[in-house]
Amino acid sequence: MAQATTIRGGKIRVLLGNDANPIVYSAPCGFTQRSVSLDKGLEETTIPDCDDPDAVDWVGRDASSLSMSISGEGVLAQESVETWLDAWESIDSVPVKVEMEFPAKTITWTGHMHVEKFESAGDNGKRATASISMQSDGKMTRVVNPK
Repeated sequence: MAQATTIRGGKIRVLLGNDANPIVYSAPCGFTQRSVSLDKGLEETTIPDCDDPDAVDWVGRDASSLSMSISGEGVLAQESVETWLDAWESIDSVPVKVEMEFPAKTITWTGHMHVEKFESAGDNGKRATASISMQSDGKMTRVVNPK
């Protein structure tokens, strides 16, 4: 049996873009954990058995929407606070690039997202932390680049 090809957590990157043309992306400093969630909205329809009307119906599902969300946490880095606050304060979504770098290929999504939540916390005697969540705003385009 062959072993699975895996990556370390640092090979999942969340980068925010600027308003330049072309967009220049950079990774805000401080993330020590990140999570990317791909969601599909489904609509359900009951499908009867035409040959046996008394049979229990099956449920059919049709895709109605796609969405991506990102959450992350780490240290509250001075170098990134203004970047996150600017994105949170913006009424417009911001350009975002998500990368998963495997040894043989990199999977990339680009699009726009809203910074839904920016939370900072700190305990006496410990380093302050930040927690961020983002939601897609429209299509996130996936590209696979072989190395």
